[in-house]
Amino acid sequence: MEWLQQFLNFLFVASLIIITTAISDQTSKPYVVYMGNSSPNNNRVQDQIPESDHLQLLSSIIPSEESERIALIHHFSHAFSGFSAMLTESEASALSGHDGVVSVFPDPVLKLHTTRSWDFLESDLGLKPPHVNSKTILQHSSSDTIIAVIDTGIWPESPSFRDEGIGKIPSRWKGVCMEGHDFKKSNCNRKLIGARYYNIQATSGSNQTQIEATKGSPRDSVGHGTHTASIAAGVYVNNASYYGLAQGTARGGSPSTRIAAYKTCSEEGCSGATILKAIDDAVKDGVDVISISIGLSSLFQSDFLSDPIAIGAFHAEQMGVMVVCSAGNDGPDPFTVVNTAPWIFTIAASNIDRNFQSTIILGNGKYFQGTGINFSNLTLSKMHRLVFGEQVAAKFAPASEARNCYPGSLDYNKIAGNIVVCVNDDPTVARRIKKLVVQDARAVGIILIDEENKDIPFDAGVFPFTEVGNLEGHQILQYINSTKNPTATILPTTEVARYKPSPIVASFSSRGPSSFTENILKPDVMAPGIGILAAVIPKSTDPGSVPIGKKPSSFGIKSGTSMACPHVTGAAAFIKSVHQNWSPSMIKSALMTTATNYNNMRKPLTNSSNYIADPHEIGVGEINPLRALHPGLVFETNVEDYLRFLCYNGYSQKKVRSMLKTNFNCPKNSSEDLISNINYPSISISTLKRQQKPKVITRTVTNVGSLNATYTAKVSSPEGLVVKVIPNKLVFSEGVQRITYKVSFFGKEANGGYNFGSLAWLDGHHYVLTVFAVKIE
Repeated sequence: MEWLQQFLNFLFVASLIIITTAISDQTSKPYVVYMGNSSPNNNRVQDQIPESDHLQLLSSIIPSEESERIALIHHFSHAFSGFSAMLTESEASALSGHDGVVSVFPDPVLKLHTTRSWDFLESDLGLKPPHVNSKTILQHSSSDTIIAVIDTGIWPESPSFRDEGIGKIPSRWKGVCMEGHDFKKSNCNRKLIGARYYNIQATSGSNQTQIEATKGSPRDSVGHGTHTASIAAGVYVNNASYYGLAQGTARGGSPSTRIAAYKTCSEEGCSGATILKAIDDAVKDGVDVISISIGLSSLFQSDFLSDPIAIGAFHAEQMGVMVVCSAGNDGPDPFTVVNTAPWIFTIAASNIDRNFQSTIILGNGKYFQGTGINFSNLTLSKMHRLVFGEQVAAKFAPASEARNCYPGSLDYNKIAGNIVVCVNDDPTVARRIKKLVVQDARAVGIILIDEENKDIPFDAGVFPFTEVGNLEGHQILQYINSTKNPTATILPTTEVARYKPSPIVASFSSRGPSSFTENILKPDVMAPGIGILAAVIPKSTDPGSVPIGKKPSSFGIKSGTSMACPHVTGAAAFIKSVHQNWSPSMIKSALMTTATNYNNMRKPLTNSSNYIADPHEIGVGEINPLRALHPGLVFETNVEDYLRFLCYNGYSQKKVRSMLKTNFNCPKNSSEDLISNINYPSISISTLKRQQKPKVITRTVTNVGSLNATYTAKVSSPEGLVVKVIPNKLVFSEGVQRITYKVSFFGKEANGGYNFGSLAWLDGHHYVLTVFAVKIE
């Protein structure tokens, strides 16, 4: 009868699955219903879709006995049409087949990608154009440019957002300054001209999502939005520092630019539908550039028509609004880059020529320079016993957990009063957790051995902390094992100026190629994102975060592609203020073709492992805003390029047409390899077989320099990859301002895998660089 019992067990499990599926199908949760353009006209003054139309659509699929669910969470009607609402899976499926609906998808939860940097970008790389005074340009550039920062809100009292010397608010501004219980209209000014907040969707552990109001204010309670906004467009603030570190004049990339804050996120994350609503509002309000230091997890990326940032950015770009996004913090693994649609400017993170070091001195007299920020009171005059976490494990705790300083893995009696050495074999336990574990055990300090993150300074407040790589860590462990009474001390942090080499790509910065298409090179560019000083909330959040006798600082030091993104936002706003008629793709091209591939030692850019960095790590290189003011030539990527991109990616002509309400026809031969041909400022080819004939790529450049100019091609390619340019000379005149050329790639003798190189156009004044990535099979 054993077979009968197994059969009955099978029936029981199958019935459970059927019941669970049925229940799941009837449980409502937030969905986004995307319906393409609000009208066929690609301008900001569009025919708004009445909210009643969307409610009527909802009522057609929601049962009358559940009429309380016929309500919109968000209504999109300016840059694009659609809404978000509570739907069951079957209702969402029914809506997806409705005429006029492009896509329906569950509202995803996105995550935050969390002074000196601007001086470094403009001069310390030795790339400032001759006879250019950056401060003069910044002071005389237009103050009518407006940046939207979609983030965690803003702290309006920060000195970075003062409006002294800034003129009247531009008349085209249509936004609002929303009031809240702790935010008044008077908190906005001629610098911070707008502030909005939204309802935030909170996800509980049971995976049920409910709509919760925020604290009812645009005020930042996290600090992320304040920091990113001041990086992009903070005004000049003299004597800014983080308790004496990084002291100097703090400013954003475009100090005269106006800021509008859109609070969409909490510390737990950001609703995709809320971000879509903020983009819709920002376009309607009249902004020029949108900065989004947010993204989906690299493990759970959505396709382009189910990605709220990609959808919103597509329509914003069509209305002349540039969208700049962080690439993500999931590096150094490949295929981790996010926000990769070609109409998004995707930013990787680098260091600048400043580091924060905390010295370790051992009892045998040896010393090591670690990385980290601490304001400890330890000195040379007193040494403390040094122990390794693995050797002071709690009873029954695995040695592997104790060496990583897992919570509950250490014997508190054996580490109280000592300095503890931990490793980072398992990165699932964050540095902050390791520090709290050791601190809670009444240790006097922590030395962390972490090769991967040693380039990123962790802020430990007053608790003695420092971080070293494997080489230094091995020597410290050898010392512990070589003596009966190992001792050490950790000195307070000191700032290291003129640090070399820099820039290097951050270890955490997400890498390409894109998991959706390798025929667009992503990330696009690199910008400072390690140890960046900018405005923060001046309040203490953690015990021991403020040095004794000090008030909470108005400035803080943070790292992440979140910090790199607003550097490019500020640079884009700066260029827009000078070239007010340039489109987003022209500004993007200018920043890409003038980027640098060399560090402050005049050597090729490297990564944190000291290997030469490739374009899947740094894009085309580190931005240089002043050079980008005069790029000579630009690549204009237009709406037809983007629509063809979607066709080549496999989206149906019906969906592509419904996005813009046009009669656009997809090319008859639409295949993914044709994506390489859209007019992008870089070139990526996902497959070039050795035996196939040369692959030909077409590009068109627009002359934005002297009317009469002649450019000559210069190719730099790896051995075995044959690259030819036809024609290899471009002659511009008053009647010829756009020229198309072809680049052929032949890889019969090339090495397998990705081959990287560049094509530059030179006219004696400009160096217009196009980086290429070609995978040989």
